[in-house]
This record gives sequence, structure tokens and C-alpha cells, in this order.
Amino acid sequence: MNKAFTKESDGDGADDDIRLPPLPAGSKNYITPLGYGRLRAELLALIDVERPRIVEIVHWAASNGDRSENGDYLYGKKRLREIDRRIRFLTKRLELAEVVDPALHSGKDQVFFGATVTYVDDLDCERSVTILGIDEADSSQGQISWVAPVARALLKARVGDQIDLPTPAGLRTLEILQVCYSSAFSAVL
Repeated sequence: MNKAFTKESDGDGADDDIRLPPLPAGSKNYITPLGYGRLRAELLALIDVERPRIVEIVHWAASNGDRSENGDYLYGKKRLREIDRRIRFLTKRLELAEVVDPALHSGKDQVFFGATVTYVDDLDCERSVTILGIDEADSSQGQISWVAPVARALLKARVGDQIDLPTPAGLRTLEILQVCYSSAFSAVL
């Protein structure tokens, strides 16, 4: 069969099949103003800077002739697919986003979205976590998604409350020591 009639694949196969991290049924994609701003800035940078730059490289590489062995052309086309996939992902996430400013709860002792919660478990291990959106939480920074089991258990509890957290190792008891809200996540859009 002639090569012109075969479909080549770069192995990713998921060009249009974007998998979004799951949200609880019927809920919104909560995000802080700072997180929303970061996603929006990334989207605009991809659209206004990165994609046009790669399109220019692919155009230049295509004008050089044989595309089958042209690394700049092949890599550029693959990179364009990656950029387009990320643009679609970010566009969908921003459409679903429900911006919530944690500063609205400042001074309260109840746990809501955006709270930094310090708690101690039944093994006397003290931890602090900040409850953020799915797209902005970074576990290496002590941030967890609001859909994480620990966050779901902590939400709506107050300082001094003891809550039960089911884990694979058994039921754990957490006592909330402190709740605070940082204005760092309330950056202007």
C-alpha cells in the first residue's frame, strides 16, 4: 500500500480525548482568584506567544522540502498538537471555574474553601494544609484539593472540633487546632 494512504500515529492517540480530573457530581470547579489568574495567563501565553512561534517554525521547516525526515517539522507538528490540547483543556477548565475569594471568610473559625487548617491526628502528628481548587493544589506546598478525602472531612468543621476520617488503615480522628485565611490567594484577576 502506498504510504500516502496510511495514517501515522505518534503514539499519544488522545488528541481530542481530554480527561479532566473528576469533580463530584453536580458540583462546580472551585478556584481562587490567584489560581484563575494563573490558568488564564497560561492560556493567553499559549495562544499569543507559544503557538505562533511553533507555527512559524513548522512553516519554515515545511518550506525546506522533504518532510518525512525533517526533525523540525515533525517535532513542531507534535508540539502544536500538545499546545492545542492544552488550550482546549484550559478553555474548558476556565469555562467551568467558579471563582471563590477565601478572604471573604477571613477571621472565621470555620473551615471553608481557601482555608489553611492546622490539625492533629490521633497519633499526635500535627499538619497544616490549605484547601484549594483541583487545578491549583500542590501537595509539595501543603495544598490539597477541596475534593480530597481530608479536605472533604475538614470542610465546615470549626476550631476544636474532632472529626473522623476513614482511611484504608482504619478510622482516624482529627482535631482542628487553627483555621486561617490568607489574602495571598485573593490576587486581582
